[in-house]
Amino acid sequence: MAQKYTIPKGTRDFSPEEMARRNYIFQTIQSIFKKYGYLPIETPAMENLSTLMGKYGEEGDRLLFKILNSGDFLKNLDTEDIENKNLGKVTTAIAEKGLRYDLTVPFARYVVQHLNEITFPFKRYQIQPVWRADRPQKGRYREFYQCDVDVIGSHSLLNEVELIRIIDSIFRELNINVVIKLNNRKILTGIVETINAPERLTDITTAMDKIDKIGVEKVYEELRGKGLDEDTINMLEPVMNLSGDNTSRLNCLKELIGATDTGSQGLEEMQTILGLTKQLDLKAEIKLDQVLARGLNYYTGTIIEVIAKDVSIGSICGGGRYDNLTGVFGLPDVSGVGISFGADRIYDVMNELTVFPEEALNSTDVMLVNFGDKEAAYSLGILEQIQQTGIKAELYPDAAKMKKQMKYADQKKVGYVLLIGEEEMNTGIYTLKNMKTGEQTKGNLEEILTILKP
Repeated sequence: MAQKYTIPKGTRDFSPEEMARRNYIFQTIQSIFKKYGYLPIETPAMENLSTLMGKYGEEGDRLLFKILNSGDFLKNLDTEDIENKNLGKVTTAIAEKGLRYDLTVPFARYVVQHLNEITFPFKRYQIQPVWRADRPQKGRYREFYQCDVDVIGSHSLLNEVELIRIIDSIFRELNINVVIKLNNRKILTGIVETINAPERLTDITTAMDKIDKIGVEKVYEELRGKGLDEDTINMLEPVMNLSGDNTSRLNCLKELIGATDTGSQGLEEMQTILGLTKQLDLKAEIKLDQVLARGLNYYTGTIIEVIAKDVSIGSICGGGRYDNLTGVFGLPDVSGVGISFGADRIYDVMNELTVFPEEALNSTDVMLVNFGDKEAAYSLGILEQIQQTGIKAELYPDAAKMKKQMKYADQKKVGYVLLIGEEEMNTGIYTLKNMKTGEQTKGNLEEILTILKP
C-alpha cells in the first residue's frame, strides 16, 4: 500500500489562487505601513529559548515549539530528571532553541542587539510566520503569519492614535467592517486594587477577558474555581456589567476605580486617546472594553483588539503598550507600542465575506495564443514588448487546439487573449478577446496596449 503523505495539523498548503489572495492582503498591509513611515526588518524563525521563555506567561511558555539540539541531544540529560518528570530541566537539557511565538519579543531582542544602529523613536514593520503548539480549530493555526507594526522609544499617546489610524486604513482598504476595542492595563490594575485583590491580577483579568466567549456566569464560576470568595466576586459585578457608550463607561469607571493612582492614570490615558480619535474621520467603531486583557504579560498600558463585525472568528488584530520589554534584555525603560495583524484570520474573514477584488486573482493579464512555430516565434517579440510595459503576459507554450488554450486561459482567470495568426503577422493588426465579455477588438500593438493597461 502506497504511503499517504500529509502535513502536520494546524498547517496548510496554499494554491496559486490562495497565494494571490494572501499576497493581496500582505501588499495592502505593507503599503499602508510604509505610508506611515515604518521600515521593514526580519528576524530568524528560531530564537534561543532563553529569549522566548517567560515573556508570554505560563500558557505561552507551554505553547512554544522547542527544537531538539543537533547531534547527541541526550548528552546533557540527567536520567533522574526523566524519572522525576522534571520537564523544565529536561527541556533545558535537550533544547536550546525554539520557533518564535510572536514577532514582538524577537523585535525587543533586535532593538537591544542593534542599539547602536537604531534611531529612536524606531518605527518598524515585520511580516513573517510564527508558530504556536495550540489546538487547531477554526481561525487558529499552529503556523500562521503576523504583520506587526511597532514604534519604540516614545511614551507619546499619539503613537496609539497612529496605530488606530493604521488599523482603520487597512480594514477600510480590505473592505472589512471592524470594531477596535480599547482598554488599559492600568485600568485592570485599578480594578483589582479597588477590590483589594492586587495579587490576583492575572487570575482575575484572564477570567474577565473570556466574558464575550463564555458569558458572565461562567466567568464567575472560573473565579470561584481559582479561589476567589463571593464578596470579592460581588465587588467585580459593577465592572463586569458596565454598558453604554465610551463616555458613560469612562464616567462609571472613574467612580469605581478613580480613587486608585494606577487606575486613575489609566483612565486619563484612555480619555486622551478617545478624545483624539474623535477628531478623526474613522470608519471603524471605537469601543472601550473594560474587561479586555489579552493574555500577554508584557503589556503595561493601552491594550488593543480588533474584531470583524460580520464574521465570528475572534480577534484579527491586537496589541498594546509595553514599557519595559527590552528591560529583560538589559535595556530598561524603553517604552514601545505595537499591533499585530493576523493575516490568516483576515484571509478567512475576507473569504467568507467574498470581498477579494477580482484583480487580486488575475495572475495573467493577457495570454498570446500559439498557432504554430512561425507564429510563436513572431509572438515572442510582441510578448516581450507587452511585458516591458508592466503588463502580466504569457505565451501558451504548445500549438494545441484553440479550445484547449481557451480553457487554460479561462481556468487561470486570464483577462484577455491575444490572437496573432498569419494574417495578423502580415498586417500588424491583432485580435484581442475580452475573456469576461467575449468582445473582440482589432488594433495595432499600441492600440492593444492602451486597452490592456490598467
